[in-house]
Amino acid sequence: MDIVGFLKSQFICHLLICYIFVVSGLIINFIQLFTLILWPVNKQLFRRINCRLAYCISSQMVMLLEWWSGTDCTLYTDPESYHKYGKENAIVILNHNFEIDFLCGWNFCERFGVLGSSKVLAKKELSYMPIIGWMWYFLEIVFCKRKWEEDRKTVMQKLLNLRDYPENFWFLIHCEGTRFTEQKHQISMEVAEAKGLPKLKYHLLPRTKGFAVTVQCLRNVVSAVYDSTLNFRNDENPTLLGVLNGKKYHADLYVRRIPLEEVPQDEQECSNWLHKLYQEKDAFQEEYYRTGTYPAVPIVPPRRPWTLLNWLFWALLLLYPLFKLLINMVNSGSSLTLASFVFVIVMASVGVRWMIGVTEINKGSTYGNNDNKQKQK
Repeated sequence: MDIVGFLKSQFICHLLICYIFVVSGLIINFIQLFTLILWPVNKQLFRRINCRLAYCISSQMVMLLEWWSGTDCTLYTDPESYHKYGKENAIVILNHNFEIDFLCGWNFCERFGVLGSSKVLAKKELSYMPIIGWMWYFLEIVFCKRKWEEDRKTVMQKLLNLRDYPENFWFLIHCEGTRFTEQKHQISMEVAEAKGLPKLKYHLLPRTKGFAVTVQCLRNVVSAVYDSTLNFRNDENPTLLGVLNGKKYHADLYVRRIPLEEVPQDEQECSNWLHKLYQEKDAFQEEYYRTGTYPAVPIVPPRRPWTLLNWLFWALLLLYPLFKLLINMVNSGSSLTLASFVFVIVMASVGVRWMIGVTEINKGSTYGNNDNKQKQK
């Protein structure tokens, strides 16, 4: 196939993938809206239904990583811990260095059957994002403004609400608060020096208050902390746009299971514990850059078919009427109708590209730039 033909076919694939994701996502959001009537009658049924509805959206993203791009994800962990994954509630600490680290976190959840019920601590702005943000609202995701004085009460209440959650869930948290960049790292290490904290080479200083409150509110509900460190082989710099283009990456994820009993209850001691954890994460990162591996057994959890089957279901449901409509439009010969059709499809693609833009490092938030500067004053 010549280059022009390849680019055209790739563009059409992008349009169709975006169309399926946007239309199915909005349909699911609409269904979720109607599940609100269940909340005062049967809260646990509301939660179970929304776990499955949320899976229909998030699994499409994981499908792109697993099946479309064919990205390999090798898990390094203790074999004894491996058999507990997916069978208990857990707090998952993720490093925040790559544009698709959240997607690899979802992939980790999917391999152990907790993708639909997974939780995150997310910035408030994401709650207004159609599809993903609205899906999270019905999943009782914890949103914060990243101003702790305003967030503390809200975050605690949201976390306490999860104590009677009917499904096993993993609470994913980026303790660094923002994605790693050289500028943010330099400012973060200036703060570390000013506070007399050990400097980190590959991470930002962790935000300890959110983690301490999470542990406090979910103690006796969550069984363990999964300390997770993600890297990509061959100095790959993965992007969500690359995944959409079908580019294959090679991810290595190191996970340590730490029983929650080992995390101190006192807030200051918990803070010290987290700082020590990040020093250890830095050492693991150093070893990975030096040897290309982690100090654990490599395991490749099997792909489950459900992400692909879910996508195929929505593709069959939505593409047939789309092509039928397109054929009718062509037969009608109306240029205006055809132009309107193309406009809707392109806008769906633009919407997805906008959501991709939110993940891009060079368009990331300034949180960690200005905020840390203010804390130094």
